[in-house]
Amino acid sequence: MNRKAIKRKTARAAWQPAESEPLLKNDFRVLIWVLAVAGSLLAIFSPVLISSDLGTGLKYGLDLDGGTWLQLQLEGAVVQASADETKIISQEYERLLGTGVTVTDATSTHITFTFNGTASNETIDSLGYGSSSSTFSDNRTSVTLSATKQQVLQRFLSGRLDTEVVFTQRGDEPAYEIRKSVTEDGLNSLLKPVGGKVSYFSDAVTTNTRDDTKTILDRKLNGLGLKDIQIRPSDKYLLIDLAGVYNLSEAENIAATPGKFEIRLHVEGNRTEHVLYGEQIDEVGVPRVDERGAWGVPFTLNAEGAGALRDAAIRYNATREPDRHSLIMYLDDRVVYNATMTDSLAAQIQRAPVSDLVASTGTGGKEAARELQVHLRAGALPVTLKVIGSGQVSASLGEQFKLQLVFAGIVAVLAVAIIVALRYRRNRIIVPMLATSTSEVIIILGFASLPPLPWLPLIGQFFGWQLDLASITGIIAVVGTGIDHLIIITDEVLHGGKLPPIKIYKMRVLKAFSIILMAAATVFFALLPLLTLGFGSLKGFAITTIIGVIVGVGIARPAYARIIHESLKGELAVADEDEDYE
Repeated sequence: MNRKAIKRKTARAAWQPAESEPLLKNDFRVLIWVLAVAGSLLAIFSPVLISSDLGTGLKYGLDLDGGTWLQLQLEGAVVQASADETKIISQEYERLLGTGVTVTDATSTHITFTFNGTASNETIDSLGYGSSSSTFSDNRTSVTLSATKQQVLQRFLSGRLDTEVVFTQRGDEPAYEIRKSVTEDGLNSLLKPVGGKVSYFSDAVTTNTRDDTKTILDRKLNGLGLKDIQIRPSDKYLLIDLAGVYNLSEAENIAATPGKFEIRLHVEGNRTEHVLYGEQIDEVGVPRVDERGAWGVPFTLNAEGAGALRDAAIRYNATREPDRHSLIMYLDDRVVYNATMTDSLAAQIQRAPVSDLVASTGTGGKEAARELQVHLRAGALPVTLKVIGSGQVSASLGEQFKLQLVFAGIVAVLAVAIIVALRYRRNRIIVPMLATSTSEVIIILGFASLPPLPWLPLIGQFFGWQLDLASITGIIAVVGTGIDHLIIITDEVLHGGKLPPIKIYKMRVLKAFSIILMAAATVFFALLPLLTLGFGSLKGFAITTIIGVIVGVGIARPAYARIIHESLKGELAVADEDEDYE
C-alpha cells in the first residue's frame, strides 16, 4: 500500500464516527438542536402556558385577535426656568397673611422675612415653602424658612399650576418636570411678575415618568383580567393594544383615568383638610357588599397613613365629635365616599392608629367598586393621559388575517421545497434542509410562548411577545434567509458530487460559516435600533428576525452542517485528500 493510500485511510478513520453509535450521542451540536426543538414544543403546548383558543401558549396581537387600540399622549413638560425667590416669598406670604412682607435676607439655604403682627408656625408652614422658625419683637414677626432657590421655585410652580412639579436634571443643569399640560407662553406669563422666565421648554415628560406610567397601566389593565395587553412607549406617547376588548369607551375610561385616590377630613363649613393619598395604602381587598346592600372596597393603610389619619382626627376634634366631621374619599376629584365617622371608629382612632378602612361606593355600585379596587391596587398615574387616537379590529377580521397568514406560510414552505428539490434532486438533502428550516420556526415560536420577562433589561423583550402581522412577516423572512444559509453550507460540503474528507470538510464548513456570520451580523445590527427606537409593529418584526438570526446561527446551522454530512455519507463517495478543492 502506498503512502497516499495509507494517509487517506488514516484520515477517514479519524473523522468517521463508529457506525454502532447513534448520531445524537456523537455530536453536541445535534443534541442542542434536538433539545431546543423539544423545549420549544413543550413551551408551545404546555398546559401551564396555554393562553390562546388554539390550545397553545402563543399570544396574538391586536391584528390577529381583534380588539381595541389606543394612542395616549402623556401630558406634561420639562422646563428650565429662573425667578427671584424673594419676590415669590413676598407675594405668597402677603396673600396668606393679608399684610406687607419684607424679605431681609436670602442665602443658598435660608430666606428670612418680616411682617407686622403674629402668625403660628403651622400657618406659615401651610404654604409648603419649607420648615420655619420665628421670633416676635415690637409687634413684628421675623420668620426664617429653610429652603433653597430651586425648592422655592418648585413649590411656586406646583401651587400656581395646581399640579405636581418634580425636580430633575437636564444634563448638568437643574430642571423641573411639570406633570400637567402647559405652554411656554403660559409659564412666562406666570413667572414674569416674580422676575422669572423660561430658558428651556419641552412638551414631553422624563423617561422615568413615562416608564412609571407604563408600569402602572400594566397593573391596572392586568387587574381587570384583560389578556394579551401590549403597551409600547415612545417619547411622548403610549400605544396600547387591548386584544379582546371591543368596548371603546370602556377601554378609554380604563386607560386614561389617572386613579388618584385621596382622603380628606371635613373640618367646618365647606372646609376640608387633606389627610393622605393612595400611596399610603398597603393592601387592597376584593369588593364586597355589606348588610345594607352597599358595595365597598376594604383597604389597609401603612403606618404613615394610619398615623396621618389619627393626627388629623385628633387635631380637628373628630374623635370626640364624630357626627360633625365627615371622612371624604376622592377618586380623581370625584367623591366615592362621604360619611361621618361612627362612634366606634372615632373611639378606636382616639386610642391608637387605625389601618383597616372600607371605601363604600353605595348600593348597586359593584362595577364602581371593582374600578376603585383596580385604581387602589395599581396606584395613581403620575401624569394625565389624553386619548389622541383610537380604533378597533373586529374578531372576524383577525380570524381572516390568521387564515391568510397560514396560507402564506404554506405557500412559502412549498415554494422553498420546490426550489431546493429542483437544485439538488436528493431526498437526503431536501428533507434535512426543510426539517432544519421548520425547526427554526418552532424555536422562534417557543420563545414567543414563554412568560414575559420585563425585569430583564433589553433581553426580556425576546420572551413572551405577541404574534402580529409584522412578526409573522419576520418569521417568513427568517425562513428565506435561513434557506440561503443552508444552501451555502450544502454547496460547501459537496464537491463534484463527492464528500470531502473530514479535514477538508471542516475547512469548507468554516468558510461557509464565515460568510453566514457576516450576513447574520449585518442583519442583527441593522435591526438592533428598532428594539429601542421602534414604535408599533416594527419592533415585533425586529424581535422576531433577531431571534431567528441568533437561533439559526447558534443552533440550527451547526446541527445541519453535521446532519447533512452524515446523511450523504451513505449515498456519496468520499473524495481523496489529494483532489483539488479550491
